[in-house]
Amino acid sequence: MSIELNQSLQPALQTRVTPKQIAANAILAMSSVELTEAIANELEENPALEMAEHSTCPICGSTITGSHCTECLPRGSAGAGPGEIAESVSGDWVAREETDDLDPIARAEAEFTLSEHLGWSLRVLLPHRLLPVVEYAIGALDENGFLTDADEEIAIATGVSPADVATVRDVMRGIEPIGVGSRNIAESLAAQVAYLRESGEAAVPTIAEAIIGEHLADLGERRFAQIAAALGVSSQEVVAAWEFVKSNLHPYPAAAFHVATAGSSRAILRPDVLIRVVDGEIQVEVVESRRFSLRVDATYARLSAGMRSADASEADRQHVREYVGRARFFIDNVNRRRATLQRIAECLVDRQRDYLLHGVQHLVPLTRAEVGAHIGMHESTVSRATAEKYVMLPTGEVVPFGHFFTASLGIKDQIRKMIEAEGSRPLSDQEIADQLAGDGVAIARRTVAKYRDELQLLPARLRRR
Repeated sequence: MSIELNQSLQPALQTRVTPKQIAANAILAMSSVELTEAIANELEENPALEMAEHSTCPICGSTITGSHCTECLPRGSAGAGPGEIAESVSGDWVAREETDDLDPIARAEAEFTLSEHLGWSLRVLLPHRLLPVVEYAIGALDENGFLTDADEEIAIATGVSPADVATVRDVMRGIEPIGVGSRNIAESLAAQVAYLRESGEAAVPTIAEAIIGEHLADLGERRFAQIAAALGVSSQEVVAAWEFVKSNLHPYPAAAFHVATAGSSRAILRPDVLIRVVDGEIQVEVVESRRFSLRVDATYARLSAGMRSADASEADRQHVREYVGRARFFIDNVNRRRATLQRIAECLVDRQRDYLLHGVQHLVPLTRAEVGAHIGMHESTVSRATAEKYVMLPTGEVVPFGHFFTASLGIKDQIRKMIEAEGSRPLSDQEIADQLAGDGVAIARRTVAKYRDELQLLPARLRRR
């Protein structure tokens, strides 16, 4: 018996991701801020790369006329009289006097967030050893400003005692917006009542704490007589307490913060894509093409063209080849990103034309897979290209790309309008579902409740009358 060893070659196909594809995908996934940082780093490291910046609005990339950008103003906005212009606040336009500061750089400043506000305040009020607890607690707040983790969990994660966590929570609940860091609505309202009673800013009914702590559900259901009997007071006193709660307290601390800061700190999003209606036609443009252009430095381009010169040493040739090749590689990836965004945006305009022209009620169901199939890209590429990127609509509103893929926005808008237009009696979730069904929208009551919570609208029993 003999053993023979033989070698043979067999052709085989393998899919491998090249370094160029990895770099291109990384740039494609970058937000506009991240891309700006990446370009700045590349300019610093690569002498063969050159950027020509254009004098444009830092928000939309348009040429600035006078002291403000006309493209950032709404098209045909109503309510702006002579000598007035309008300004965008999260898609809503409000009149401003022409003498107001319209410096585009100032308008592009980031919003002072609730997390930043709490971080600054708590660092001043608490000892340094509790700062890890502060950071953890701020990170554990949900969108309503409620703390989602138990004191024991936070204590274990940060290496302190539950009493230390309780100290941080007590201080946090006393910072504007009062009640932030509470576990639920009742605890938030109780913190606000304690603050108002101590500060004397409002006349607090003597039974306010008892009602919030023991009869909040009954108060929401307007069982005034039952509460009065349980507390041994008159129904008039309970009604007065109810009016106090409606007028002075806010169930969601985070929402109260945003309302309080809306007039002074405005988040201005920088769109990546502009969609406009010009002469009845919808036009799409990637903003980067307006803001800057990248090219190979003229000196390096000339040296690269004369690489065969006998005067150039091998080290010089290697230097020029390396940096010019790197610059062209980077420019190509940025241009690919721009072209990909353009193709995706044009597809979205084609599929969501009615939404762009007539509003959110005309938004049709659309998936990233469908867009990818239409333009010959993989779904993951579409997701990567649209993540953390924004579009300026013809109305001047700046929205995430994800809006085009969220068919529920139309239903949410209907729910919001129905609640805003309700009369003396608030509509229950089931009644809203029934009305939507009458309009041809099949939706379950629990889905209405979910969308209402996402809109941060109170249930019927807690809405004002």
